[in-house]
Amino acid sequence: MPEGHTIHRLAQDYAKAFTGGAIRVTSPQGKFTDAAALLDGTRLTTAEAHGKHLFLGFAPEGIENADAADNADNAEDAETDQAPLDWVHIHLGLFGKVTFGPTPAPPPTDTVRLRLANDTTYVDLRGPTTCALITAPEKRAIHDRLGPDPLRPDADPATAYRRISRSRTTIAALLMDQKVIAGVGNVYRAEVLFRHNIDPYRPGKDITPRAWEAMWTDLVELMREGVRNNRIDTVRPEHTPEAMGRPPRVDDHGGEVYVYRRATLPCHICGGEIRTVDLAARNLFWCPTCQQR
Repeated sequence: MPEGHTIHRLAQDYAKAFTGGAIRVTSPQGKFTDAAALLDGTRLTTAEAHGKHLFLGFAPEGIENADAADNADNAEDAETDQAPLDWVHIHLGLFGKVTFGPTPAPPPTDTVRLRLANDTTYVDLRGPTTCALITAPEKRAIHDRLGPDPLRPDADPATAYRRISRSRTTIAALLMDQKVIAGVGNVYRAEVLFRHNIDPYRPGKDITPRAWEAMWTDLVELMREGVRNNRIDTVRPEHTPEAMGRPPRVDDHGGEVYVYRRATLPCHICGGEIRTVDLAARNLFWCPTCQQR
């Protein structure tokens, strides 16, 4: 499942590609046909993300609204604008994929749930867990049930810490709970805990305010870099392949990391064996030496 930085990057890509005139909206698969017919000929006015949820805002052609590129990743601007919006809510889940390409677009396959197209670009959405036309109150309800997102300007880390500091649940499980903090997935969970030498089994109530502030700040920086580079890199400069004289990591999931998917390999720092175990229905990776209880 894509982590939050990927969804924020998609919001930027949608905004960049479709700011401007009317858009052709279709649902070749047929599961979004009625909504696509309502949106066909409208304009994309804003694209934003909250955690792993993507929201595309549309308005009828001719109604002035804030520029999509300016409003990407900024919910408050979009929702306080005077022009009415229709919202498409997308959650990719485990199998959803988004593909951009130049027009003329090729004939769509019958797996395309939603296609947007203009004179220069098309984008196909396949296999999402959610693709639904929703109202502004329904959109707000989704935001309300999600925790703060490190990539959003309206995020309040204190909201997450209040839940963490009252919980006996492990910090590794809490970081994966989208009601606590939105957008953090398995990679960022493992990597931020390693970078701060925190045992993944430590209860949330034992995480100090100072430790949480450091982790949050780190997540903001790491995830922003993920949006810029469209991949996850978490190793510090002194631990890159060039600095350490080691081969670069080869993995479909992206760049250089400390522990994620490195089970049985030596830790870059202590040389001990990286371990893995199932926690919160996902594979947790950690270094028992660097992350002692």
